[in-house]
Amino acid sequence: MNTTDQHPLVTAYLDAVARETSELPAERRAELLADLREHIEVSGAQGDDEIRAVLAGLGEPRTVAASALAEEAPAGQAPVSGAGRGRLTAILLGASGVLLLLNPWVGALALIAALVLLWGAPLWTGRQKALGTAAGMAVPVVVFLGALLGAASRIGIVELLLMLVFSLGVPMLGAVLLLRAARR
Repeated sequence: MNTTDQHPLVTAYLDAVARETSELPAERRAELLADLREHIEVSGAQGDDEIRAVLAGLGEPRTVAASALAEEAPAGQAPVSGAGRGRLTAILLGASGVLLLLNPWVGALALIAALVLLWGAPLWTGRQKALGTAAGMAVPVVVFLGALLGAASRIGIVELLLMLVFSLGVPMLGAVLLLRAARR
């Protein structure tokens, strides 16, 4: 292994490409990363400036990933990028709380879809996935506990407003935190 391969700029670049190509089959992603690593090593770049120039010549990680994903997509089908999947997950998670209050069936479907996307995406760590799950599950758990304790018969305007704020705020906070984590 070349010392260039261990350089922090190279490591950060390859990590970014790996994150952006999370939708590629593992074998294809490994092949792409090996090709990039070999190109960087063959360049013989020494020092930060030369390495930056080589990486700039390869293109932005997002552009490299988009090209690789486009090659893998079947004709006529656009690939769902890691960033697109992250946004879809966050939207479903953020909307699930209010949807659960408006229409429990639609809300439950949105929450289940968000959790399936969340746990199936390599964009987040296990801790971030657990946090997103907790944020999404907070509303159904609180509503269930409220119904179990008989709070439905004592709901006034203040309680209703608090429930609405909670239903909007907690899942949205979880969604925002997941989006921020996915951008890193």
